[in-house]
Amino acid sequence: MPELSRATVTGPVTGGTHGWAFGTPVTDLAAHGYREDEFFLEGHATRYLPVPGTELGWDGRWQVESIESAPFKTRMVVVRPVDPAAFSGTVLMAWNNVTAGYDNFGGGDSPVLFDNGGAFVAVSAQRVGVHGFPEHPMGLIGWDRDRYGSLAIPSDDFSFDIFTQAAQAILGGAADGGVDPLGGLEVRRIIAQGASQSAGRLSAYLNAVQPLAGVIDGFMLTLYFGSGSPLEVGEGFVAVPAPGTEEARRRPPLIGTHLLRDDLDVPVMVVNSECETEPCYGVRQPDTERFRYWEAAGTSHISRQAMASVGPRYQRDFGFVPPDQPGVNEVPMNPVVDAALHHMLAWVERGEVPPSQPRIEFTGEPPEISRDEHGIARGGIRLPQVEVPIAHNSAIPLTPDFISRLGGTCAPFPPEKLQALYGSQANYLKLFEQAARAVETTGAILPSDADALIAEAAARPELQH
Repeated sequence: MPELSRATVTGPVTGGTHGWAFGTPVTDLAAHGYREDEFFLEGHATRYLPVPGTELGWDGRWQVESIESAPFKTRMVVVRPVDPAAFSGTVLMAWNNVTAGYDNFGGGDSPVLFDNGGAFVAVSAQRVGVHGFPEHPMGLIGWDRDRYGSLAIPSDDFSFDIFTQAAQAILGGAADGGVDPLGGLEVRRIIAQGASQSAGRLSAYLNAVQPLAGVIDGFMLTLYFGSGSPLEVGEGFVAVPAPGTEEARRRPPLIGTHLLRDDLDVPVMVVNSECETEPCYGVRQPDTERFRYWEAAGTSHISRQAMASVGPRYQRDFGFVPPDQPGVNEVPMNPVVDAALHHMLAWVERGEVPPSQPRIEFTGEPPEISRDEHGIARGGIRLPQVEVPIAHNSAIPLTPDFISRLGGTCAPFPPEKLQALYGSQANYLKLFEQAARAVETTGAILPSDADALIAEAAARPELQH
């Protein structure tokens, strides 16, 4: 194994035009016994290419080598317990998503993490997160030049090693003269997490870099489309095209292109909505003692609730709240992701393998998702909104452009159909609670989320009159 470069950590970072770190949780962390700090990470990162004579093949067992290095300076946000005795020793390390042209991450205020005593680190590994797109400079530097003006990432080609060096710093391996971003906490395990575009980056990292670096103890990929990111993009960026553009109309369907390598001694978990099921169909892998793959029927890449949940953060950082999007899928993935994180922590910390879950059913040739009389996908993890429906929820897009593919559909049932299905609100709520408890027993949602879903159903107006 080649000797790894080590970056220098400075901070905590303060000041700037706004006076706070961009994109951080809006939760009252102190109420949970946690604190938040931001640090800069600076050094030289390498980039990778396939070993001559090899290729980035279908089996995911990629062989790469480092070919050159370049200077970088970026940031990471740390959310950790104030009391060292409360720390579990596990860090959830997020690869920040930059699809929208700015640094985006979630999970630093997860109740699952609070309950477990884990820490959270969000890493700005990609160029767009720092510099933004040329036509829309919404990166960290554009948002607050006084705070972030010294940051620089030459290319996403170096992002993989930047992520490794962030992990080394978390483990206490920062270069001489740096600070400990975990404030003296003893870190024993790191779980790498990435969603959507970031899941693609982590897929490539797992296949190519983890065998060389070996600093990650588990991988959790959510909303993963079945393909890793290219290792070499220069100043480019593989992004979702803007809605309404010719590129959005012409972009071909996403198709999974390779497996996740299966020869590593670390747990890997993929948690997908119905939206990613079709792209991943050809690269589904069987569950093993080191691999779990979950799919949730009736969900989509983005839900209406998830879009609403970012409102407070948008208001703080951008001064506006995104508009509501009626018609977008209304079965949120967060209960399934919460349960997956709960199991992932137990897997890495205590060797408790998560339960397997049924997969969404396909039929026909070419294969398509099998749907019931309501147009809802059969099989998969079945949340109570899917098992006892009051609407058609799916990943079927409202319009043909690429962005709409992410939001799926919610089409409420008319009153006469609701009446024919359930007769009364009391009967609907009885069936809904039974369905919630049933999926809870499978381990696919936690009791606290089952309670919340039942309370939400009771407050809905559809069957109250």
